[in-house]
Amino acid sequence: MLRALWCLLVLYVAKGLWRLRFRSTAVQLAVMVISTPVTFVWSQAILTGATFNPLQDWQYETPDFDGMIEIFSKATAVGLLETISSAGDTLKQESPVQAGGVAGTTPSRLNTEPVVGRAQKFQKIRCFYRNPTGGTITVDGQIILTPLGGGGGARRSFSRKKGRR
Repeated sequence: MLRALWCLLVLYVAKGLWRLRFRSTAVQLAVMVISTPVTFVWSQAILTGATFNPLQDWQYETPDFDGMIEIFSKATAVGLLETISSAGDTLKQESPVQAGGVAGTTPSRLNTEPVVGRAQKFQKIRCFYRNPTGGTITVDGQIILTPLGGGGGARRSFSRKKGRR
């Protein structure tokens, strides 16, 4: 709700600046929604036979911009399975999660190979874990979502009217 109000305010100010002929400033304000990477970290104990989707209800589960994602996952024991998809494309088919992690420790590039893929505008990103083993396994992970295009966000095209200036 607040984000929608913020976008409306930015567009209102941009429209006013456009009318006053501050066109480049108006364009900069209109595309200024998100321009830096966003990160989400999780740590969850998954019981025997249970599943877990860490991105459910995440603010950027369905981003409103095109971006690149990197997902790092590490489990405390062998046997946990992970499936990752974005916009209907499978980035990682159900396969084992790297084991050997310590519960509560966020995996990083130094010790975990990320799953990398593209996040498309208005399409869901899914990261799904399943525990088919006989014991509880803790999974630690993080996702980094980086906007593409140098400005991200809802882009508006402002075209000049021909004729009068």
